[in-house]
Amino acid sequence: VNHSDYDASNVVIIGCPQDEGVRRNKGRIGAVQAPDEIRRALYRLVVPHNAGLKLFDAGNTIIQPTLEETHAAHIAIVEQLIKDGKRVISLGGGNDLAYADCVGLAQAIPNPLTINVDAHFDVRADAIRNSGTPYRQLLESGFVQPSNFFEVGNMPMVNSAIYRDYLLNKGAHVIDLETLQHKSIPTIFNDILSHETETIFWGLDMDVVHVSDAPGVSAPNALGISAHDFCQIAAIAGRDPRSKVFEITEVNPNYDIDGRTARLAAAAIHHFLSHLEF
Repeated sequence: VNHSDYDASNVVIIGCPQDEGVRRNKGRIGAVQAPDEIRRALYRLVVPHNAGLKLFDAGNTIIQPTLEETHAAHIAIVEQLIKDGKRVISLGGGNDLAYADCVGLAQAIPNPLTINVDAHFDVRADAIRNSGTPYRQLLESGFVQPSNFFEVGNMPMVNSAIYRDYLLNKGAHVIDLETLQHKSIPTIFNDILSHETETIFWGLDMDVVHVSDAPGVSAPNALGISAHDFCQIAAIAGRDPRSKVFEITEVNPNYDIDGRTARLAAAAIHHFLSHLEF
C-alpha cells in the first residue's frame, strides 16, 4: 500500500466478500463475488469530473472463520477510515454488512442518521445474526436511535406485519415502496435529510430495484424502484456532506444477466462520487 496515496485520498472503497449471512438466512448464495464484480464494472467507467475527488481502493476485509469475526474486523477498518476523515464506499456481500458498517461509523461519530433503502426491513428476531437481522441488532444495541432510522422502499408482501409493528412501536420511520413512488424520491429524501445529524449511513440493498433492472440479487422482487431511481438516490446521498458511509449489498453475480446488476451498482457509485463536494 502506498501510504501517501491513502493519506491524500478523501474517499475509500472497501469490500467485504462474504455471503455467510445470506446462507444463514437461507438465501441464494453468490454475493461473495460481488465486490470484485462491482469494481470491474466501476473501473470501466469514466472518472467522475468533480474537482478534488481522490479515490483510494483499500481492497477487501480479510474474511475470518466466522461471520461475527469478519464483522469485528470490518468494524475496526470502517471506524479507522472514518477517524482518518475518509468517506467510505462499502461493497457487500450480504446485507448483514450494514451492522458492521454502521457500528464502525457510530463508534467514530455516534448516532448516525441511518437509511435502509431495501425491499426488506431486515429486523428479524433471529438468535443468530444473518442478512435479515442487521438493523434490529443496530437498534437493540443502541448504535442507532429509532428516531434516526428510516426504512425506505419496503413492500408489505415480503415483510411480516410483526416487524412493521416492531419498527413503529420503537419510533422508527417506515416509508414503503408505494409511498416512495407516489411522493417522488426528492420529496421523500428532503424530508429525511432535514433531520439534524452530524453523519449519515446509507445502506442500499440491491433487491429494492425491480428484478428486470437488477436480476442478480440474493432475493429478487417482482416490484421495486427503477435503475434510474436507484441512481437518483445515490446522487442525493453524494450531495449531502454528512454522508460518510455509502454501502451497496446483496448483488449476486451468480444470478446476474450480462453483468446488469453489477453495472447498476457501479453506476450508482459513480452517481454518488460525481455529486460529492470537497
